[in-house]
Amino acid sequence: MQKKITLKCANCDHQTPYQLKLGNCPECGGDWLDPLYNPNETRDIWLKELSTRPNTMWRYWELLPLLNRQNIVSMGEGYTPLFLLSNLGLMLGYPNIYLKDERQGPTSSFKDRQASLAISVFKESDIKEAVVASTGNVAISYSAYSARAGIKLWAFLTSTVSQDKMRETTLYGTEVIKVTDTYDKTKAVAAQFARRKKIFLDKGVKNIAAKESMKTVAFEIAEQLGLALSARQPGKFVAPDWYIQSVSGGLGPVGVWKGFQELKAMGFIDKMPKLAHIQAEGCAPMVNSFRAGLEEAENVLDPQTLIATVATGSPGAVYPHLRNIALNYGGHMEAVSDGDAFRAMHVMAQMEGVSMEPAAAIAVAGFFKMVKQKLIQPDEVVVINCSGHTFPVEKHLLDERRVHALDPLTDRLDPGAGEGVLTALDKLDGRVITGLELIKNERPDLVLLDLMMPYLDGFGLLELMKADENLAHIPVIVVTAKELTAQEKGQLSGRVEALLQKGTFMEDDLLGDILDALE
Repeated sequence: MQKKITLKCANCDHQTPYQLKLGNCPECGGDWLDPLYNPNETRDIWLKELSTRPNTMWRYWELLPLLNRQNIVSMGEGYTPLFLLSNLGLMLGYPNIYLKDERQGPTSSFKDRQASLAISVFKESDIKEAVVASTGNVAISYSAYSARAGIKLWAFLTSTVSQDKMRETTLYGTEVIKVTDTYDKTKAVAAQFARRKKIFLDKGVKNIAAKESMKTVAFEIAEQLGLALSARQPGKFVAPDWYIQSVSGGLGPVGVWKGFQELKAMGFIDKMPKLAHIQAEGCAPMVNSFRAGLEEAENVLDPQTLIATVATGSPGAVYPHLRNIALNYGGHMEAVSDGDAFRAMHVMAQMEGVSMEPAAAIAVAGFFKMVKQKLIQPDEVVVINCSGHTFPVEKHLLDERRVHALDPLTDRLDPGAGEGVLTALDKLDGRVITGLELIKNERPDLVLLDLMMPYLDGFGLLELMKADENLAHIPVIVVTAKELTAQEKGQLSGRVEALLQKGTFMEDDLLGDILDALE
């Protein structure tokens, strides 16, 4: 069946038949064009065939702007895992936190979806050479897929991109040009180069294929949640209450939102999720402008973040689009510090075994902040996009002595500078610092004890404390996501002030136990 796709201009609403190389509206010259498909035909096909199709993003072929399947350039991208963050959920008392694990793509980031569809469209359009500007992940993904399609790629990268990412980009045969300036300046240099050389320029969020590729994240989430929550809605797609993603230029949530819109139009879901857009404090033009009530974004000319992947200071037309979504559908925009993101990385690694890049951890840090602000309710279904895997870098940006899986609890206990809460962790000057040593040195008023510490388990520490006459009087509250046996509970009985377990210890009434113990 021949696809029927129409392009609609976001500026003047003019509609025109889909053309692969059409970059601007023929009526007003606008450069934001959205494809429109036939939802009724697609719904009928999906109801009959979707469950038997291969688990890649191309299972949603009918709603992607490619005309001939023979032009698909694929390495099995998409249909990445969606899994429950059970340990984090137990700790926070939020039992429905899911992670969309985009690390599992061919080049370990969600940009593989964008690259697969964009390079497929390049192939169908007979484009032999292209230019892209990137902060790292797009360059790697486009390089891999361009190599597979036999397309020559020029990648303009900011000088803050790690050497590991630059090396991987060049490995695919891409010509890499490093620009010692901001990402926005890098995009301008790339555009000038493309014009001079008359080479096709990928315009990111204004590239139709790039936006449309991100819809598949929404399709997969709804389909996978339908399976995970089938007891609630058997046989149906399910939209989450919240979708949370770190944001740089904003391409991801723009496409994800359109995906959920199309699912709702086809009757597969009955509600739209709230979107949370999380940015780094050092480069948060959308968040700052949203808080100020601005309709257009004020650009950040000199980004001050160590997380180069999200250092887009000029969001352009994306901000008004995402702002309208947030205002009309109850979403949120939030900023977190680099330190918050690095701590979230460690929490995810230590609690869930998930190693993510700092840019992805921004979303997790934003989730923690929204929980603290009570913007997300415990019974809501939340999906966090883990947009990419961590890369080894030469700089060590985090003091690991300040990082622990209990950091979200620490924030609740001491929302100021953190000076009133001490944490025993890992190493200091190359030497292991145990909890017992810190307790002996500092004589705290209260000990919060994690039973699953790496060097001396919590039961052993409790025994040593109670055996020391100088420490035996210090009240202890045990914090654990572990399922305790009757024998283990017996070991704690009468020796601790409280046992906070299975998601209860973030609740305000149990935080009262901590305050009572300090009196």
